[in-house]
Amino acid sequence: MTSRRLRGDRGQAFPVYITVVAGLLFLAFAYFAVGQAAVKRNDAGTAADAAALAAAQDYRDRLRGKLLDGFDPVLWKDVLDGLRGGAAAASCTAADTLAARNDASVESCVPGDWPGYTVSVRTNATAGKSVIAATENSKGTAKATAVIEPRCRIEVNGAPPVSEPPSTGSPSPDPSSSTGGEDKKAYRLVCDKRDFDVDPGRLDLLPDAADLFAVHLAKK
Repeated sequence: MTSRRLRGDRGQAFPVYITVVAGLLFLAFAYFAVGQAAVKRNDAGTAADAAALAAAQDYRDRLRGKLLDGFDPVLWKDVLDGLRGGAAAASCTAADTLAARNDASVESCVPGDWPGYTVSVRTNATAGKSVIAATENSKGTAKATAVIEPRCRIEVNGAPPVSEPPSTGSPSPDPSSSTGGEDKKAYRLVCDKRDFDVDPGRLDLLPDAADLFAVHLAKK
């Protein structure tokens, strides 16, 4: 009698055991699905960051290209302020390229008020099949903004630093009016780390774009 009861109890417990195991498996697959969705969001974030930085860096290169077109103190001031880099939207092509390398597509690329680019992306791949239907076809989306900051300003060679009060003595002659060889270096670029003399005849010697402008992601 006792053995029959034990066998009966075991028989009744087996369906409960199966139900518990099935429930645990479902939870495991559900956690996996949620994890996959989180991975896609992270992938989208990486792609958005890379795309925004690419657009900003491309525009930074365009700004340096404008300096190489020829020396004009007024134009150079505008360029160093980030105002003369050409069609800003053209740099969004670089965002498309970097997003594609990260298996994502750009949904929007917006050049903001100087300086910056805001890029929204969507991953090309979905989270994949799972027990949670809502995540099966979901794609990761993200937005990032990259900004460009000038690192240099243009000054007349021999002029006192802008932080110092002007001299009360006799005014110095304008170096740009000199007819000697030094006229070629009448101006200098005052940058974060060092200064550069400007030689209009050797503009190819200008510092790299990264020395002229900083590019970084905006704080979220």
